[in-house]
Parts: sequence; C-alpha cells; structure tokens
Amino acid sequence: MSGQVARRLFTAEEFHRMGETGILERDDHLELVEGEIIRMSPIGSRHAACVRRLTALFAQRLGARACVSVQNPVVLGRHSELQPDVAILRPRADAYAEHHPGPADILLIVEVIDSSGNYDRGTKLPLYARARLPEVWLVDLPQATIDIYRAPSLRGYRDHRNALRGERLSPLAFPRVAFRVAGILA
Repeated sequence: MSGQVARRLFTAEEFHRMGETGILERDDHLELVEGEIIRMSPIGSRHAACVRRLTALFAQRLGARACVSVQNPVVLGRHSELQPDVAILRPRADAYAEHHPGPADILLIVEVIDSSGNYDRGTKLPLYARARLPEVWLVDLPQATIDIYRAPSLRGYRDHRNALRGERLSPLAFPRVAFRVAGILA
C-alpha cells in the first residue's frame, strides 16, 4: 500500500444533514471550509463586546435598508459555509428563512480579530475574495485598526486600506453612512 491518506470532503448539504441527525452538536461552533469541518475557537469577552457594538451600530444606522446577520451561516459555494461575526445582507421579506444567504446577498462581511487573526486573514479572507464578496472589514482588536478589503478577485482583494482611530469609514453599499473607527473599537 502507498500510505497516502484520502480526505473525505463534505458539501454544505451534508454538513446540514449531520447537524439535523445529531452527528454534530447544536452548541458546536463549526464552519465548513472548502469541505472540511473546522471547530472555531471560543469567543472572548472583548470579541463579543465588539460584535455587540457593531450589531447596534449597523442596525441603528442602516435600519430596513439591510439585514444585519450576526454569527449566522453564509454559503460561499458547495463546500464552504462560514459564520462571519457580522454580515450585512440585502433585505428580504423572508429574512432568509428559505435558505442561507449566498454571495449575491452579501453586501459586507465584518470579522472581529482578537486571537483569530491568522485564520481570518489566511483562510477566510481568500474564500471571501474567491466568492466575489464586494467588501470585508477585519476589526483587529489587538492592533486597534480596521483593515478594509475591496475589489475581490480569484487571487484576493485588490484594494486594501487600514483605518485607524480618529478616522471614519463607510461601506461601499452605503457610502453616505459613516462609522467612527473609535466607536467600533471602543
């Protein structure tokens, strides 16, 4: 025998069936990344506080113009279903009850980095770019910055800028709505 190990990759549909049948626990914090099931690290209090601030800010400023989805699934393709910290979605009357949002539904993804920087930058960001998501913000708590990625391509995001305390930023989809970086980082 050759000693090679064959990996079994899962589809999003199989991933859901495993949850429905109890193979995966409801309380497991899991993502499907290119067919592999990945257990997410626990969420710390700083991370959770930032997600709550973002949720309140987006809900208050965007209102009914968008659906603010917090740590809920987004399907990026047949083999990837991630749970970003915040996803700003096109509004739908059914609030995505029929199916999880996909790339065409997503206006902005926000990931909060406390201890997950390598995973968010090295794994999730390239997946978002390949799925052609128009904009991603990485809120880097240890560095007290927000990295803004725009202009997706198969090779990554072509436009990247770093926003610091004292600056304001606006999502591409809502250019007249500005957020203070300091208000997000607190």
